[in-house]
Amino acid sequence: MSITGPGSITAANVTAQNNMMNQLNTLGEELSSGEAAQTYSDLGAQAGVAVALGAQLSNISGYNATATTVGTTLSIAQSVLGQLADASTAVQQAVSQQGQFALDNTGQTTIQESAASYLDEIVSMLNTQVGDNYIFSGSAVNQPSVASASTILNGTGTQTGLIQLTAQRQEADLGANGQGRLTVGGTGANVTLSADGSPFGFQLAGVNSSLTGATASGPSGSPPSISVNLGSTNPNPGDSISFDLTLPDGSSQTITLQATTDSPPGANQFTIGASPSATAANMQTALTGAITNLAQTALPAASAIAAANDFFSSDPPQVVAGPPYDTATSLVSGTPANTVFWYTGENGTTPALQTATAQVGPSMSIAYGMRATEPAIASLVANVAALAATTYSASDPNAQASYDALSQSVVANLSGQPGTQTISDIEANIASAQQTVTRAGNLNTQTQTTLQDMLQGIEGVNQNQIGEDLLTLQNNLSASMSVTARLAQLSLVNYLGPVTG
Repeated sequence: MSITGPGSITAANVTAQNNMMNQLNTLGEELSSGEAAQTYSDLGAQAGVAVALGAQLSNISGYNATATTVGTTLSIAQSVLGQLADASTAVQQAVSQQGQFALDNTGQTTIQESAASYLDEIVSMLNTQVGDNYIFSGSAVNQPSVASASTILNGTGTQTGLIQLTAQRQEADLGANGQGRLTVGGTGANVTLSADGSPFGFQLAGVNSSLTGATASGPSGSPPSISVNLGSTNPNPGDSISFDLTLPDGSSQTITLQATTDSPPGANQFTIGASPSATAANMQTALTGAITNLAQTALPAASAIAAANDFFSSDPPQVVAGPPYDTATSLVSGTPANTVFWYTGENGTTPALQTATAQVGPSMSIAYGMRATEPAIASLVANVAALAATTYSASDPNAQASYDALSQSVVANLSGQPGTQTISDIEANIASAQQTVTRAGNLNTQTQTTLQDMLQGIEGVNQNQIGEDLLTLQNNLSASMSVTARLAQLSLVNYLGPVTG
């Protein structure tokens, strides 16, 4: 039998105090951690929502990290493209402002030597890395983008470089007769101008005649030729005839000859003879001289540009099938065994911009790849390299005219041709990608804030409320323990009080 009374401490007292202690510990943990539960199971029905929100927040963090990396790459790429544009402008200005034509002991002008230095700088820019990635290598980010400037120009022990390829192309374009693969002929009152059907030298584009009594036609046939028949009467003084030619780099030249009674005739003139046959013979002589002059001036410059274009803008590079080169009839593909391949990155069929893509938001991705072979970049390298790869002889009376022709072509090409890609076009693509990254970052920040607020509503606690609950619980526990202590000191005698007699 048990006796309970005023001085007894019941199990309920102990249980109540233990519960308050547990609540006090729980509130303390929530106050220090800021979380309403230590495990998802403690969240009850909200656990699944909390898990989903946490996963979304983790994804957003990943997108932000990717956006940061891509943003860095784009900023560096934009800087490099700006430097490439500056290099193009600097070369144009240097060539346009060049002084007196003078060759050093290597057969080059100071401007050409500067071009070699610019080429080295451009190559270094194109091999720019962000981290371990080469940004102008397409999808092959672990490979350097381009070969060294020295290798590009000079080749290696087994691989031909641009300097040698340019010399071979100039030989092929000039031809064995020194007339750019053209042949002037004709009998009686006829004059003919024929090409040899190869892709080298001058190509016939047309003829226009104002010669009285003459008939001009062509080009026609295979190989093509132009025919001029003076007929039965001589042309009048001042009458003229023009032959339109296309050069290896795609540029055009027109030879215009004028009939005159002067003997000897002046430049680009032919003397009217005693008969149409004699006049035709004089026209042949004048035409041969004009073609030979172009073959020594404009043609070598066009050859240098064509060789550079075939080297930098073709994959694989196209080279003259030879030796011999002056009678070569075709271009062939170079191989890695015999020709330098200037671009060493990935060069597949995927558009350059698509060779690198990244997801920077839940529903936002960008393309930001680049190759050094993009037309605007390849054109810049080709023209600077053409200037650096060409040499002249101080004893050649046509050297300055040929150099001037090359300089003019380089400036025109670097200025940009209508309808062709420019460095600014690539910069615009990168700027668009940068804007996408910025928008993605802003959206990610907004989404992240929203998700964090939602998760805080489930997992988080109200610090002020916890503080109030802690204070209340501490007061209640203190009071309970005080009462319990007093009860523990009571006895029946204390409870009944003293006995009086």
